[in-house]
Amino acid sequence: MSTVRAKKHLGQHFLNDKHAAQKIVEALEPALGFKQVLEVGPGMGVLSDFLLQKDAYETWLIDVDDESITFLADKYPQLDNRLIHGDFLTLDFGHFFGDKMAVIGNFPYNISSQILFKILEERGRVVQMVGMFQKEVAERCVAKPGNKEYGILSVFLQAYYDVQYLFTVKAGAFNPPPKVLSGVMKMTRNDRKTLDCDEKLFWRVVKAAFNQRRKTLRNALSAVVPKDRMSDNPLYELRAERLSVEDFVALTNEITNAIHQNDR
Repeated sequence: MSTVRAKKHLGQHFLNDKHAAQKIVEALEPALGFKQVLEVGPGMGVLSDFLLQKDAYETWLIDVDDESITFLADKYPQLDNRLIHGDFLTLDFGHFFGDKMAVIGNFPYNISSQILFKILEERGRVVQMVGMFQKEVAERCVAKPGNKEYGILSVFLQAYYDVQYLFTVKAGAFNPPPKVLSGVMKMTRNDRKTLDCDEKLFWRVVKAAFNQRRKTLRNALSAVVPKDRMSDNPLYELRAERLSVEDFVALTNEITNAIHQNDR
């Protein structure tokens, strides 16, 4: 069987550390009730080998790389239509998956934020994600308020998921080795089906707050709600990085009321 060339434009760094691969797969928790697992960017199948040993769920693979798809079809003929040749970022989840699934992968680092936002879009379906990211990205996702790494991704992910940093993987575990350390993290859906606020406005508030993160929220949010409609809530005197998810929900509700008061 031939091998697959890692392609720089696809951000491919193939994991060749089987111990790390097994740890990533073992971090999945089928007890959460998912029966389908989608592996993103399997490359030559180092994670797939362990996934396909599991009977608790059905393994699906998706890769955008023609060469990987040819290789994987040859290696795993049993997959048949569970090997998807396509782009994860534009995948129609409803066409392939039921209402509970998990996502796993050694994700291409050049599109890691887009992958996480795609999972957020599908949060009603994706009950768990275990994945390898650039270490700095994983640290940003798990960061807590008050930490300089805490940002838009931290808030959005932690609004809907419990996010854990699992372990670090050195560059030598990959071919070719990346120029950065890698971090494996796990996201498990929390009990919030929806936030207790206007979710569209919540997203707008969080983005506006962090887009001007050096300003207090009274200044950063003036494009969302005029200052003369802001209350004396002390949250407005803080910078975005000090607020928890719950604080942002509370502030969103207050801003909703302020906007509607003016409409009456």
